[in-house]
Amino acid sequence: MSENIPCRKSFTNTLLELARKDKDIIAVTTDARGSVTLDAFAKELPAQFVECGIAEQNAVGISAGLAHSGKKVFVCGPACFYVARALEQVKVDVAYSRNNVKILGVSGGVAYGALGATHHSLHDIAALRTFPGMNIVLPCDARQTRKLVEMLVDYPEPVYIRVGRNAVPDVYENDDFEFRFGKANLLLDGNDMTIIATGETVYHAYQAGLMLKEQGIEARILDMSSVKPVDTEAILKAAAETGRIITVEEHSMFGGLGGIVAETIAENPVPLKILGIPDEDVVHGKPMEIFAHYKIDKDGIFRTALEFMKKQP
Repeated sequence: MSENIPCRKSFTNTLLELARKDKDIIAVTTDARGSVTLDAFAKELPAQFVECGIAEQNAVGISAGLAHSGKKVFVCGPACFYVARALEQVKVDVAYSRNNVKILGVSGGVAYGALGATHHSLHDIAALRTFPGMNIVLPCDARQTRKLVEMLVDYPEPVYIRVGRNAVPDVYENDDFEFRFGKANLLLDGNDMTIIATGETVYHAYQAGLMLKEQGIEARILDMSSVKPVDTEAILKAAAETGRIITVEEHSMFGGLGGIVAETIAENPVPLKILGIPDEDVVHGKPMEIFAHYKIDKDGIFRTALEFMKKQP
């Protein structure tokens, strides 16, 4: 059965199911219960819900205190505010203090579309991966998000989770797959090139891989949902076996997935093409219009891959 719902909704649905059985699960938000889709949680479990108002810095501090007292805390709100306005609290109160807080950043990347640069979060991977103790994951669809939440409840370390806003197509057709931190999932195998994607670009990379297959190009497609820790073994294996790599991300081209892959293969480099958001103010538009503009949709990835194959490895 198709899921085809927003990852944020899959996240909160699963969290509510688990919180009914575990009174230590606490949801914290910042006047964003609608954006996060926490209305049902707040109504059904008010004793496990904390509303902080528009005060992300306070929310992170409160969450850290609750976690320090043994609670399983999920602080939820727009990604753009938790990785900018509250960045010091995330750095000090959560990562440095090793408080077991899960930060759900909703409407990440360019999900807010026409609201522009103030509401985009295109620096979150680059910033947060420099914090020792912080894990970072970008689930690609509703099924993967559900498995992630089930694992996070008892995961003993801080985690930043970035999801979008709108319903996303299924990448995984059933639940017969594994999610683990530090492990990529192989969606298509091939030895002509590798396309590595994270978050909501994974669907587009997979579709591009199928389009390439019709052209006789066997592309290896990796879902790198966990970007910290990252699956260095899969990256090095892909470099050695396929000879060229394209990375795709809804993030700045600097310091994100592309940068991680470049750092990983630096000692034994292969041709690498990074698809992401360049060093410019992002065009305004609907998210899929922005994806198409920057060639991180399936058609853009497909065309980039065809051109990349023409170059000698």
